[in-house]
Amino acid sequence: MNQLLVALRFYATGSFQLVVGDTFAVSKSTVCQTVHRVTEAIASLRDQYVKIPATVDEQRKTMQSFFNRSKMPGIIGAIDCTHIAIQSPGGDDAEIYRNRKGYFSVNVQLVCEPTGYISDVVARWPGSVHDSTIFDNSKLRAMLETQQISGCLVGDGGYACRRYMLTPLNNPTTAAERAYNSAQILARNGIERTIGMLKRRFPALKYGLRLKLSNTLHVIVATVVLHNIAVTMGEDEPGDDDEQLQQYVAEKRLQLLCDMDTDDQAPAADTDAHTAAAAGNQQAATAVRRALIDMHFA
Repeated sequence: MNQLLVALRFYATGSFQLVVGDTFAVSKSTVCQTVHRVTEAIASLRDQYVKIPATVDEQRKTMQSFFNRSKMPGIIGAIDCTHIAIQSPGGDDAEIYRNRKGYFSVNVQLVCEPTGYISDVVARWPGSVHDSTIFDNSKLRAMLETQQISGCLVGDGGYACRRYMLTPLNNPTTAAERAYNSAQILARNGIERTIGMLKRRFPALKYGLRLKLSNTLHVIVATVVLHNIAVTMGEDEPGDDDEQLQQYVAEKRLQLLCDMDTDDQAPAADTDAHTAAAAGNQQAATAVRRALIDMHFA
């Protein structure tokens, strides 16, 4: 029980391991070993607690939930990525973890339902990798491509519009197109709210992780598992009791995580490819998106 409490204290406060050790009157090395051991145990429950709707009934229920919220039909998830700050992993490949804002991070892909339940997590890509690249190389995209999963995702303009990925129109001109954009944004807002909820529930993700890279990835997955348990159990959403204090702590932690000034940093290497893809999306919508606009929003 004490080991579990040590790990939960670390997730829930974002404190350094030395501070957690002082709280429990144990050494920093004991905290490190304990957090690693408990994290691996919780992360091993991923397949049980982080699941994309697989059966027809589950998919229909999720689609109905999205429709009730946004009037967008056929949606099984909202997708986006978020950066989790880390210390430099070191080695020859360390710089690929520096994101376009100048600090080291892991770019984590999340898919959620309107309830805040996270149905998919990909936590293994460096901070310099763009969101669309992570999705294109994910198991989830392969399952959608081969129609192992029915339905569509909703994402922002950084993703390419496909028959299973509905993105907003850049220049809506008709009433139907504007209605589609409004519904799409409303459906997509769930992932932004869920990411905020996850980081408020586990400030270690918000303020940054000073762990070995392999341990960092396990912590991210473990906190997603715990978040889903909390959502399933109907726990209250975490709130920001002292935003000013949290902002101060976040700034101090990022100063320790960053090795250089973050002002005027160059964008990530794949930004040009991302811009080109976005420009292509501006020219025309896919047939699926156009059919949805004409049939459902006209």
